[in-house]
Amino acid sequence: MKETMQFQAESKQLLSLMINSIYTNKEIFLRELISNASDAIDKYRYLSISSQGKTPTKEHFIRIELNKDKRYIKICDNGIGMSKEDLINNLGTIAKSGSKDFLEKFKKAKDEQDLNIIGQFGVGFYSAFMVANKIEVISKTIDEDKAHKFTSDGVETYTIEDVEKDDCGTDVIVYLKKSTKEEEYDQFLNEYTIENLVRKYSDYIRYPIKMMVKKSVQDVDENNKPIEGKYHDVIEDKVLNSMTPIWKKNKKDVSQEELDEFYKNKFSDFEKPLINLFVSVEGMLDYKSLIFIPSHAPYNLYSENYEKGLMLYAKGIFIKDKCPELVPDYLKFIRGLVDSDDFNLNISREMLQSSPIMTKIANNIEKKIIEKLKEVKENDFETYRKFFDIYGEHIKYGIYSSYGGKKDLLQDLLIFHSLKHQDNMISLKQYKNEMKKEQKFIYFASGETLDQILLLPQMEKYRKDEVDVLLLDKKIDEFAIMMLMNYDKVEFKSISSDDTESLSEEQKTELDSLTATHKRLLDNLKEGLKDSVDEVVLSSKLVDAPVCISTKEGLSLSMEKTLNEQPGVEKDQQIKSSKVLEINPNHELFKALATIDDDQAKKYASILYDEALMLEGFDIKDKKDFITKLNELLVKSFNK
Repeated sequence: MKETMQFQAESKQLLSLMINSIYTNKEIFLRELISNASDAIDKYRYLSISSQGKTPTKEHFIRIELNKDKRYIKICDNGIGMSKEDLINNLGTIAKSGSKDFLEKFKKAKDEQDLNIIGQFGVGFYSAFMVANKIEVISKTIDEDKAHKFTSDGVETYTIEDVEKDDCGTDVIVYLKKSTKEEEYDQFLNEYTIENLVRKYSDYIRYPIKMMVKKSVQDVDENNKPIEGKYHDVIEDKVLNSMTPIWKKNKKDVSQEELDEFYKNKFSDFEKPLINLFVSVEGMLDYKSLIFIPSHAPYNLYSENYEKGLMLYAKGIFIKDKCPELVPDYLKFIRGLVDSDDFNLNISREMLQSSPIMTKIANNIEKKIIEKLKEVKENDFETYRKFFDIYGEHIKYGIYSSYGGKKDLLQDLLIFHSLKHQDNMISLKQYKNEMKKEQKFIYFASGETLDQILLLPQMEKYRKDEVDVLLLDKKIDEFAIMMLMNYDKVEFKSISSDDTESLSEEQKTELDSLTATHKRLLDNLKEGLKDSVDEVVLSSKLVDAPVCISTKEGLSLSMEKTLNEQPGVEKDQQIKSSKVLEINPNHELFKALATIDDDQAKKYASILYDEALMLEGFDIKDKKDFITKLNELLVKSFNK
């Protein structure tokens, strides 16, 4: 019985966009279909090995057939096959988990480069509709007697029907469109073209890709000697690919172009990776690995559904699509594979988690990745800068989430904007090398944007003294710095924290004397602010600004805000930093404050506090009270 079904609305939109708008390189459809066939065989082989003889072993292959009369190209595999439900779920519902995101991103795409987002949505099968006016998929699983056929022209509907098929596996039959002046579809019926495309995109596929190929052979006489000028055609079953997995080859024999093509093919990305790493380890550990860092973050990297992990092979046989045990959380954006002869082919998830070999390989891969990143940072800073712009927060998370345990491993990967390097970024090592001789700390300032940080009133002193300050504009920055505590024995210090340690004895004596003289005023201001601040002091760090807020005990205003904005934090659970209102004793405002009475000091203290908050880039809670008191002061000033 034939059933006709509708594509989902989003799937129809997506399919239309793919066919008409997205792909410019139409030849990649063959790569996608061969890759799918290889994956199906991988799954069958794993099932065969892990079933303890219940699923028979067999010789695996992928076959390509060309039919010029009926104008189709057929790609066949004898892999695991698909059930009726699989056909509906895998082919009838396109990219079901990502189609909404894709459509939104596609609408925002401004140029062809933006359209590379297609590679993130696992919709490669439908690239065949670029060249096809109809596609048939005939598939049978090992558990079923009947096969099922999916048929669609890629417009509104598809059909599913029961058919006969001798062996399990899948046949994809692509009926080509007619050639036009703009597009030459007939080329895909040419044996030479197909051979070249297989070598270009799928040479590493480790199953033989076979095709019946016409070959011209020279005639021979009765003595088996070649007859000059006489030839005849023979048909031979030719294997088109080398079948050596790229990771099994010697590193020196693999070109950058081959690695890029392998990555794009294997991980359905239309952009080449930003960084790749070819690992071959022999000895106590014995494994091969290919690691790739995508040139863009996966579209769902920050979603709850994102699955980290590397593809796992044992003795060249596919075991698991994503093995999370091989990837630490802070490197979850990496893609790649690991193949080891030391893995048990029947390894279970529980065994993976407890395997000492797995742990050693995971630790070794982590170190290899960090070594590679440090190498790129030293030798190709432009590429590293791109990496850090995309994934830098993950490196910081690695430091923070390990409570500083990965400090030595990761600290030299950190780069920051700074007061002296606003357009570029510098490492902690460079900052330390450029420190003044008398400088005791690595100074930093935090805020929501670089512009906001540069406007902090405390920054004036460091500009004047020509002392560099790291600019931390990401929420995780301070938390990572807090876990580092120091770099090469030099402690970090926020410019918003108490900094009397940097004063000379003479400066301390002068400040103490001035504080004693104005103790009554400072006490009145503190009383007026009640619990808003813990102290009101005269500042040693302000130059032109009248006031600022500093904090104690390492919890800055930015950290306080970030922690209290976390989901699930109730109002009564919010953390409060220890705040200090600092007043510039050299500012005209302070001189004016010294002339007012006690009650006025208490009443108008909140204006100073609110002004300090605004200078720090924070919003004030009671704008009405601020405006009312400010207007009162203006009226009094005008009436004098």
